[in-house]
Amino acid sequence: MSADKLTRIDTLLDKAAVGCALAGGAIILLQAVWMSWGVFTRYALNSPDRMVTEATALLLFPVAFSGLAFALRRDANPKVTMLLDILPARIRHWIEVMNLVIIAIIGLWFMYVSFSATLRTFDSGVASEILLWPRVYFWIPVMFSMVIFVCCVMQRLAQQVAKDNNITNVKRGA
Repeated sequence: MSADKLTRIDTLLDKAAVGCALAGGAIILLQAVWMSWGVFTRYALNSPDRMVTEATALLLFPVAFSGLAFALRRDANPKVTMLLDILPARIRHWIEVMNLVIIAIIGLWFMYVSFSATLRTFDSGVASEILLWPRVYFWIPVMFSMVIFVCCVMQRLAQQVAKDNNITNVKRGA
């Protein structure tokens, strides 16, 4: 693949990751406003909002997965590097590759689960208990976030493996 295409893919994945993170932030803002309204109606108007608890609970699910790709792209996942820092570069590199493989496997599993849940909730038409919102609406953003996350992991993994190949070629004088 040419460098131009790789740059376009990188830019597209970065924009998608930022979009997922912004959507998650918008959901959090919506939850904050809705919960504040719920507190106001309960204590100031003495008329509790029955929907606020279920709505904010249902909205937590898409938020949980919306920032994964952004955190991966910004290398913002928590890491313990004490041991890695003392290892030789080649061993450290392959440990990082194995870490990305594990992340990819877990991401693929969650992507499969989100696809399966989206299809099942769509087919069954199941809805939330109080709000009667179709649950598929909460699975679609999770599915989209997981697809973006897995694409970002695969791209990072390919970059890591290619980085090792470049190091090997330079050492051999190729």
